[in-house]
Amino acid sequence: MGFLDNLFGKSTKEEATMSNENLKLGIILGSVRQGRNAEAVTNWIYDFATKRNDNVNYEIVDLADYKLPLLGAALNESEQQAADAAIKAWSEKMASFDGYIFVAPEYNHAVGGALKNALDHLKPEVANKAAGLVGYGSLGGVRAHENLRLIFGELQVADVQTAVTFSLMADFENMSVFKPADYHAANANGMLDQVIAWSSALKTIR
Repeated sequence: MGFLDNLFGKSTKEEATMSNENLKLGIILGSVRQGRNAEAVTNWIYDFATKRNDNVNYEIVDLADYKLPLLGAALNESEQQAADAAIKAWSEKMASFDGYIFVAPEYNHAVGGALKNALDHLKPEVANKAAGLVGYGSLGGVRAHENLRLIFGELQVADVQTAVTFSLMADFENMSVFKPADYHAANANGMLDQVIAWSSALKTIR
């Protein structure tokens, strides 16, 4: 490959970037809590990803924009119409991506209920796609990530190994102003590399 690269003037990295064309990755803001830190974290990973110039289309999807009902809840007719519209919009949006990056804070040692409920409304929309994890919490959101890995297994989502984990104590001033340490860039790059590679590969089997 080295000889061919020199002969034709195209590096492996350039070839990989070209192959990413038309790859769509959704960055899912997975908290609806008032005063949430997730918005700042989501904007950080979006800016970080787009600056890499991977030739990938990234889009932020804010879970708060979708007023999803609790799965299986009884609703009156007017509520049901609004719920059906929200479910349809959520389904179509998630189906439009080739892979995902979930920003998932940890609540009470687990993933937040709103994100779990949103995922319960999905199955074929996300099957055979890849996902990366970004989190924050007292331990960087790792327990929420472990919850999500179990859920993704049932949804046939291939979650990548490397995750980005921000500490509420170390990466937030007064637990509210996001000031991430520089070392998180290495994990962010590793996670994105894996999500892009797996999303590209899984696209060929759908």
